[in-house]
Amino acid sequence: MVTPTSQPIVRTIDVTGTVNPDVSREIPVLSLANGRVVGLHVGLGDNVRKGQLVMEVQSPDVTTAFDAYLKAVNDEHLTSVTLDRDKLLYDKGAIPKSQMEAAQDSEDDARADLTAAQQQLRIYGVDKAHPGDTVKVYAPASGVIIGQNVTNAGAAGITYAGSTGSLTIADLSHVWIIVDVYENDLRDVHLGQHADIHLTAYPGKTFSGTISDIGAQLDPNLRTAKVRIQVSNPNGELRLGMFATGTLMASKPEQATVIPASAILQLHDRSYVFMPTAISGTFKRVQIQTGRPLSNNLVEVTSGLTVGQQVVSNALDLQNTADQE
Repeated sequence: MVTPTSQPIVRTIDVTGTVNPDVSREIPVLSLANGRVVGLHVGLGDNVRKGQLVMEVQSPDVTTAFDAYLKAVNDEHLTSVTLDRDKLLYDKGAIPKSQMEAAQDSEDDARADLTAAQQQLRIYGVDKAHPGDTVKVYAPASGVIIGQNVTNAGAAGITYAGSTGSLTIADLSHVWIIVDVYENDLRDVHLGQHADIHLTAYPGKTFSGTISDIGAQLDPNLRTAKVRIQVSNPNGELRLGMFATGTLMASKPEQATVIPASAILQLHDRSYVFMPTAISGTFKRVQIQTGRPLSNNLVEVTSGLTVGQQVVSNALDLQNTADQE
């Protein structure tokens, strides 16, 4: 006979999910000028470096901006000449001070317009010394192209309706594992909690992660919450969409009732133990609910048995003996 005992165990939660990009490391690639793509130099899934040429856009916006720049240059030149002349005439007493001040205001306005026109060309990425109707678009960061919303000869740029970007670059050196956690397990899930991640593609290998977000809304059908686990991925082994399993460790140990595995009889997917009855030498079979197996050949009992009750130490031997009688 053996007596169930109580011992502290750290509860684990097994979860499943998939590898996703870290949205804080996703960067849209935008052409600030509207137009037609005349050169697309990368595609979905390509690795790119920061500053790499990814796209060329032929844009009427650039033509308009350069025209405005040339007009601003001419206007500023004219107002500058007028101001110099009026200053000279004012010094000789030929014109009133108000006329000279008006010329100064015109020069200030023309210089501001010229600065704005130059800034517009810089925003579009156009060299004012080498004008053209094509905008070159460069990668704003290093990473992998995970989204492509444009093709050669397609339209690109920002409109009043907004744009999600012609391309999307993701830095995959860190990724998210999005897993489902059942409602009754959420009490044991906390921000900053450690998680062990396993992937089918790498059997036997464990990746370490940290819980960075717990969804505030449950799936009404599955009664699960989305939990985000942040995982370092410096070698790019974790690829987007990979299936992952995870083990979350509860933050505090709990007292659990345990018995030796040999005291449990498994019949038709149910678990039983034999307990002595009031009649000496006789036993009754009692159904129990078991938890996870523990070290030292012990098994957690979640219901049907309490500490202090006695059970047969080898349930299978007793069952075999009863079958032979």
